[in-house]
Order: sequence, then structure tokens, then C-alpha cells
Amino acid sequence: MATVKCLTPPDGGFSFENYTRNAFLEKKGHALPRAVKTGTTIVGLVYEDGVILGADTRATEGMIVADKNCSKIHYIAPNIYCCGAGTAADTEMTTNMIASNLSLHRLDTERPTRVVTANRMLKQYLFQYQGHVSAALVLGGVDHSGPHLYSIHPHGSTDKLPYVTMGSGSLAAMATFEARYRPNMKKEEAMLLVRDAIAAGIFNDLGSGSNVDLCVIKKDNKVEYLRPYDVANEKGVRQGKYQFKPGTTAVLSKTVKPVKFDVVSETVQEQMDTT
Repeated sequence: MATVKCLTPPDGGFSFENYTRNAFLEKKGHALPRAVKTGTTIVGLVYEDGVILGADTRATEGMIVADKNCSKIHYIAPNIYCCGAGTAADTEMTTNMIASNLSLHRLDTERPTRVVTANRMLKQYLFQYQGHVSAALVLGGVDHSGPHLYSIHPHGSTDKLPYVTMGSGSLAAMATFEARYRPNMKKEEAMLLVRDAIAAGIFNDLGSGSNVDLCVIKKDNKVEYLRPYDVANEKGVRQGKYQFKPGTTAVLSKTVKPVKFDVVSETVQEQMDTT
């Protein structure tokens, strides 16, 4: 008769069982891992005819701006796009893999991709890695049942909402949405609201910046990828002149030391005759 193996439920609270090991490794010169700070503002909004996704274009590497014009809105299917926040490599490779799998799914079923299918595949993939794949996503698209918008967290949890923000600039963007969003907005009004939400993240978060990208997905499966839609941070013009006249800085002392040397050999190269 087969025996049933019961797992002991873990105790609540914090676990300090690795403290001694970590202290030993630190004394040996191994540095403890540090948290990685990433910066992004990505948003999504459902309007009367579809979904609008928005993102900034700044990619950071610590305190360094690594790329001023990176693309954070990724292709998933002809009727589905996805914004990514977190580690750039994780977001790009995750969305590329799911887009490839969905392409095979369309060939097998001979039907357009449903947004809930893409959401399920993304959340199951991220849950499998327990948050070690740093990809926070805003998934939006339109299928036969209408427009859909999902937020997908790195651990695999998802929410279906009429508007959503993610990234380090999400609080400023959410404040803009909560003040001005209303159901069944017109396209132009919704695009302006998404632009202002991204701009709020750009101007209130050091990890977000540069341009505003928009992706408009309509009910007739027409997609408008506007890159860039607006340039929020234009490079300024230097106002003052920093050229100083000779003699502005006083010379306190001057010493000239002659250097003695011997000429060992001297060669003079004749000019080539080109006549």
C-alpha cells in the first residue's frame, strides 16, 4: 500500500536559518546581493473603441541613463500589445517567447488570439520562476469579446482593470488617471490622458524620462503605434558662456627647467617626385 507523504507546514514569521551562513560568506569576501533599482512608467486605459497603452523611453543602469529612446511597448499578437517594466532583458525575452508561442497557437487553432490566453500564458510563466524574472507587464488588446486590459506582476498575480499603471513612476501616473478618467472616453481625450499620465511619471520619477510612446488598439483590430507620440523632455539650450579671457586666472609662480638631450641620429625624408 502506498504511503502518503505529508509536508510539514512552514512556521510563520521570519526565518533566520541562513544568517550564520551569510555571515561566514561575508567574512570570506563575498559581497551580499543588493537590490536593483529600475525606473519606468507604463500605463494602460480602456476607451470606447479599444485600448490605449503608454510608456516612457528611458532605460537606466543604476544612476546612469543607458538609453534615452528604448521601446517599452512590445508586440504579442496582431491585436495584443504589452508594456514592460523591470529588467529590460527579462521584459523583452518574456514577451518575445510568449509572442512566438501564441503565433504557433494561432496556426494550430486557426483563430485570432484572445487576450485572456496571452494573460494566462504570461502569468503561468512568471509564477513558475517565483518573481526571479523581473517583468512587470501591462497587457492590452481587443478580441471578439471586446477590449481587455490586465496588469501582470513579476510573481504571476494579475488584475483586470479599466485603467492601470506600473513602474517606479506609477503613483504619479495613477494620480492623473484617478483625477480625470471616466468610462467610454473618446479617442483623442483618452490619448491626451495617457500622455499626461506618462508625463507625470517622467517629471516626478528620476528613473523615467525622455519621450512618450503610445499604442492604440481599436475594435477593428487596427493598431496605431505612435513612437514617439510626444517629446516630454527636450534637451535645453545652454544659456551662459563659459569662455574666459586670457589672464583671468592669476599665475602665482612660473618655473622653466631646460632638458638636456643628445641627438643620436637625424633623418630627413625627401619629398616624392610626382611629376
